[in-house]
Formats: sequence, structure tokens, C-alpha cells
Amino acid sequence: MSVRSARGAARPAIVALLALLAALARPGAAAAQGQAPPAAPPAAAQNPSPMVEETRAHERLARREPPLALRTVPGPAGRPVELLVPDRARGAVDLVVHFHGASWLPAQAVASLRAPHAAAIVNLGAGSGAYHRAFTDPAAFDSLLAGVARALSAARADVRVGRVTLVGFSAGHGAIRAILREPRHLARVDAVLLLDGMHTSYVPEGAPLATGATLDTTNLVAFAAFARAAMRGEKRFVVTHSEIFPGTFASTTETADWLLRALGLRRTPVLRWGPRGMQQLSEAGAGRFALLGFAGNSAPDHVDHLHAMPELLARVTAP
Repeated sequence: MSVRSARGAARPAIVALLALLAALARPGAAAAQGQAPPAAPPAAAQNPSPMVEETRAHERLARREPPLALRTVPGPAGRPVELLVPDRARGAVDLVVHFHGASWLPAQAVASLRAPHAAAIVNLGAGSGAYHRAFTDPAAFDSLLAGVARALSAARADVRVGRVTLVGFSAGHGAIRAILREPRHLARVDAVLLLDGMHTSYVPEGAPLATGATLDTTNLVAFAAFARAAMRGEKRFVVTHSEIFPGTFASTTETADWLLRALGLRRTPVLRWGPRGMQQLSEAGAGRFALLGFAGNSAPDHVDHLHAMPELLARVTAP
């Protein structure tokens, strides 16, 4: 049989199969066939895009051992915190506290800064809730800073903690929003960098905005307060976001839009190369607050923000 005749013979069977599938897709069709309707799949924690992105470079930093002395200090939830102390530390040494992500990368980013900085790296597992719960009690952040101060003075008697910068990648933002809710801590923190990680829940939970839902802003008001201080020149605050849509909780684009509305700011469209081959699409800001929007709705696009940390950290820690 020729290829053409084989295709012709198969066509009626395909048409019949499609007709059967269409009939079964109608409500009540399964019951009419004497079958129980299929059970709905369990709700997923998120429904990320299955898209595979091959346009942008997604360059990755080469791992290097930073010239920092490594120690550990007690951290929240019984987890040790990695502390890196610069060799040339003297007097007041600025501290970067990084939440979530492979420790070598923030350590390398901190080591690349012009002025010597210490780095405390906190990893508490998956999900922003784990980070938020660990710092709900203000004493947890007090304890972390005190432990870092003791370790610095033990390493070099003349060293103390200076300015404090908080960095949250992805789920790590949960710790920062909990820390900034305490007025004492909001006053103590000098700068914040959020790397594609400002999320919140929908109200009702799991229902996207397109269904008429709203955002749970209780997780965002602390960021708005810090942003207003940055707009006045009192703090520094840089927020980055991708175009990823998790589906069951608010995306970083949606929370960024809410933040700009709360601040009375508008985006400006741009077409600009970012670090590691990222493509910047928008920006907004005033004073020392900046929000940067980047292209991409795939997993590599999300990780791009972490690997862009050296450049972004330099921006948020600038004098």
C-alpha cells in the first residue's frame, strides 16, 4: 500500500476517534457511557509555565572561592548561618544578609564589592512561609545580628557591624517581609534587594486576579513602607521581577504592579540588556527606590536574577 493510500485509509478512523473524544468531553458524557467522571487532580502549590526558553543566553557565574574567612553562627529554626568575614575588615564592616540560594553565589557577589563587606547566608528550605515563620518573632533577627557581631569581634577585636543590607532571592523574601514588619528592624536595615521574589496570596486563595480575586496586601505593606523611605533618600531598595506566572499565588509582576500603584509611580518601557544576557523591559523608581522588570517566564529566567546578584548588589550598596 502506498503512503498516500495508507493515510487515506487511516483518516476515517481518526475522524471517528476525534468525534468520540468530543462527545466524552461534554458534561455528563461519562455518566451517559456508564462511567464515573474522572477525579479532579489535587491542587498544585503552583502551576509554573512548562515553556522551555532558548532565546536568552542564561549565562551563569563561574564558581570561585571568595577570599573570605568562613564561620557559622546559630540561626533561626536550629539552622546554622554561614558567615563570611573579609580579610581586610576594620572598624565598622557593612553586612549583607542573604536569604535563599546556593551559598557560594552570594558569597562571591559580596566579595566582588569595592568596599569590604561581611556576608551572612541563611537557607531554611523551600517556600516563603518557612522564611517568614522563622523571623515572625522580632527576637530572631535580633539574635542573628547579635551572633554576627560576636563572631566578627572574635575574628578581629576592632570589627563591628555597620550598615545592614538584606537580600532575598525567590522564597527568601519571606524573611525580609517578616523582619521589616518590626519598626525597630525597618529602622536598622539600610538597604534591601529583592531578586524575583516578592509574592503574596490571592483572596480568595488560589484564585487568580482574572477571576475577580484580589491580592493579600498584608504581605506587601512592609515593602511599601521601606520603598517610601527609599524614595525619601533614607534607604536603598531595588526590586527585580520576571514574567513568571505561578498560577496559585500572586506573581512578582502582579505584586510589583501593586507596589507601584501604592507609591504613585508608573513604569517606563525600556529595551535594555541586563546582567548575564537578561533582557530588561521596564523600570520605575524615585529617589533611591528602583523597580526593574525583565523578560522571561521559564525556570532559567528566574535563576537569572540570582546570577545577576553581583551587579544588582553593587547598585543597592552604593554609597
